[in-house]
Amino acid sequence: MIRKIIKIDEEKCNGCGACAAACHEGAIEMINGKAKLTREDYCDGLGDCLPACPVNAITFEEREAPAYDEAAVLASKQKKQDPLPCGCPGTRSRAIKREANDAPVTAPLSSRLSQWPVQIKLVPVNASYFDGANLLIAADCSAYAYGNFHNEFIRNHITLIGCPKLDDVDYADKLTAIIANNNIKSVTVVRMEVPCCGGIENAVKRALMASGKFIPWRVVTISTDGRILD
Repeated sequence: MIRKIIKIDEEKCNGCGACAAACHEGAIEMINGKAKLTREDYCDGLGDCLPACPVNAITFEEREAPAYDEAAVLASKQKKQDPLPCGCPGTRSRAIKREANDAPVTAPLSSRLSQWPVQIKLVPVNASYFDGANLLIAADCSAYAYGNFHNEFIRNHITLIGCPKLDDVDYADKLTAIIANNNIKSVTVVRMEVPCCGGIENAVKRALMASGKFIPWRVVTISTDGRILD
């Protein structure tokens, strides 16, 4: 099929690996010091790797390529998990540093929230605060797991939260309407490492594709012990 897909200029590529790290689907690998699109069926054509490249070695092109295989991407990600029988990742043997969390609190932290409501199900599609907004779409649990969530993620963002497992809804249609009908500057997704949080990431991805817009976006994953994984 003819579709939009990324193209990597190997002559420009400096081998920094930023694009491979930015590719949520694992379509790019570093081979002999150069970035390679090794899985065309893993490339969704959204181009979240483009802004990560410091030398502008990545562009879009339309050509014959296999269709994006979302099921294969999800299966590949699942293999990288180390799940417990309940479906959550197992806790691996490691020393966990908690000096920052254990330090005494000398003053209350200020909320960085700038709008209400925040639940994806409740927020209006056409709200004035979406104009020119940097959008944060976060899993409910992430703010509890990561101690500095307000300062690092909510600050200077319009915040939407949800839990695809508890809400038992598909957020994609609502998010598509918000992105398509407003001037959104960027999208940040913050999710937990547990498998069920993949639902919120996938909903955002489908919303971006359906909106017809090319907006910079990134995914940040929080571990169950409060660390940023990627």
